[in-house]
Amino acid sequence: MRYLKFCIPAVAAMLLLNSGARAENTITARVETATDVLRALQEMPEQGVPPALLRDAQGIAVIPGVIKAGFIVGGRYGKGLVSVRSDSGWSPPAFLSLTGGSIGWQIGAQSTDLILVFKTERSIRDIAAGKVTLGGDAAIAAGPVGRSAQASTDAQLQAEIYSYSRSRGLFAGISLEGAALTMDIDANRTFYADTDANPWAVLEGKVRTVPPAGRDFQAALG
Repeated sequence: MRYLKFCIPAVAAMLLLNSGARAENTITARVETATDVLRALQEMPEQGVPPALLRDAQGIAVIPGVIKAGFIVGGRYGKGLVSVRSDSGWSPPAFLSLTGGSIGWQIGAQSTDLILVFKTERSIRDIAAGKVTLGGDAAIAAGPVGRSAQASTDAQLQAEIYSYSRSRGLFAGISLEGAALTMDIDANRTFYADTDANPWAVLEGKVRTVPPAGRDFQAALG
């Protein structure tokens, strides 16, 4: 009995450590996948986000492997990350989640990578402060595709965010009306190993260290 008394806490502590390590590995894999999406985007200037739009972006979010449930109208769920532009370059990535109704997806696409291009910092601040509903709290439009593509006059005046999807290797503008974006507080704290890693501490670069996967994501943004 005395052996069990000391053994059980030790086993419990080991299980907690293993659980934490698995969570960290999963989050790191999410960052690595998002980085791969960005690099694929840069390799397709004629069929991806117009370079001019990326140059003017104040923030970029990448949400890889978003899952669609249902046909035509259903649900969607994904986890990704977002960085903002600063005078010194792109910020470390902060983690976010996307949930919401599903209208406007390519028929037959069960999983797709999403890219959101933010024209202003305001929408990202709103996400960091709570939750933003795309098309409600922030105007969003399916983004133009290709090096020479330009957004329509109406979209230039009204949209704060341009949205893109990648399915089967191809990028296309996509409608995300009604989807909600929220910050993933637990993922931020786990990835940066810092209980003070709130969204704006991360986006303002006020974290102790940025793991290698996070630095790779920043580098991929240019």
